[in-house]
Order: sequence, then C-alpha cells, then structure tokens
Amino acid sequence: MNRSKYIIVSSMLVGLLFLVGCSGPTISKKSNLTEIDNNATLALYPLDNYTDTPRAGLRASNIIEGVLLSQGYKVSSYVDEENHELTLSSKLEEAKQNHIDYLFLGGISEWRYKTGIDGEPAISLHLKCMDVKTKKIVWSAIGSNNSWGNASIGTVAQELIVSMIDKKILK
Repeated sequence: MNRSKYIIVSSMLVGLLFLVGCSGPTISKKSNLTEIDNNATLALYPLDNYTDTPRAGLRASNIIEGVLLSQGYKVSSYVDEENHELTLSSKLEEAKQNHIDYLFLGGISEWRYKTGIDGEPAISLHLKCMDVKTKKIVWSAIGSNNSWGNASIGTVAQELIVSMIDKKILK
C-alpha cells in the first residue's frame, strides 16, 4: 500500500472511531420487565441528587414527568422541595393512601457542563419503578449521555430520559 492510501485509510479509521465515541446515550435496562399498563397511576418524586449541581434531581424529575405524560401515563407528581427528603417508606405509605400503583424513583450522579473549551453537557442517572403493593422493582434503567458544547443540559437530559423510558418497555 502506498503512503497516500495508508494516510487516507488511517484518517478514515480515526474519524470513524471519533464518530462512534460520540454516538449517543449509553443505557442499561432490567431484562425481566413487568409491563406497566397506561391505566396505572405512577407517583413521581424528586430524584436523589448525588451531584454538586443544586436541584438537579428536581430538574430531571420535571423532565421525566413530561416524558411520562406525553406517553399517556397517569402521573401524580410530588416533585417539589418539600418531598425531597422523604424516606422510601414514607413515599410508599403516601402512595398507598392515594391509591397509587407504582413509585417512579431514581438518582442523578452527573448533571453538569464538563470543564474545558467546549463545556460539553454530561448527564448520568438511574431510574426505577416500584410496585407499591409488592414493594418490588418492576423496571429499572441506568443511562448516561453527553453532547457537544452548543447543546444544553436540558436537551441532553430529555434525549436520555426518552431513550430510557421507552414505550416498548412501559406498555
């Protein structure tokens, strides 16, 4: 192979690796899923915030609520400052009293703009859905995503959450 062909092939491989590295969200979902009927009521609380970004759990929960509502689910939202510190047992008790079928919970482990020239947004979160009666996790997903410096955290988070809460999973 002559030198110019080698340079072209090498450049193409480097470009391909670069594109694959920026290809979108990384998501893992629980495989044994219980399908959740659209007639079921989901209670949504603020996600636990394990980041240095204030109110990241509230921000993500707000996006999750919109995604669930847009897919036809009945959502009872408890997304506010007062419900941020409730224990799981308190949430389950409140859900039982309000005839809620499932709790939608989770946590945020990254919600920031990376440092550097571009300041790329980076999101990482875990979601789970718990049956209020049995207290068993019926669905869970963990995902992370980032984008170019001109994208907002909200846009990247919404893309990730939509990918995680797939209509094929939640019936």
